[in-house]
Amino acid sequence: MDKVTLQTKLGTAVRERRQALEYSQDTFADAIGMHRAYYSAIERGERNVTLATLARVADGLDMPIAALMAQAKL
Repeated sequence: MDKVTLQTKLGTAVRERRQALEYSQDTFADAIGMHRAYYSAIERGERNVTLATLARVADGLDMPIAALMAQAKL
């Protein structure tokens, strides 16, 4: 699986979970202390996130990184 596919799958999983929790992108990005434009790029699969950033997003989504990766089918 190439890098772009991995990023896209992860972004889709993040977006689905955020929407299930009924957060807007703005509200969620603010809640985790991240700029909305950067967070939006993660959801679109345009950012190759670090492990620390992934942990921050997963914490905000109230799920372990492993569960987020499983949801992304990675």
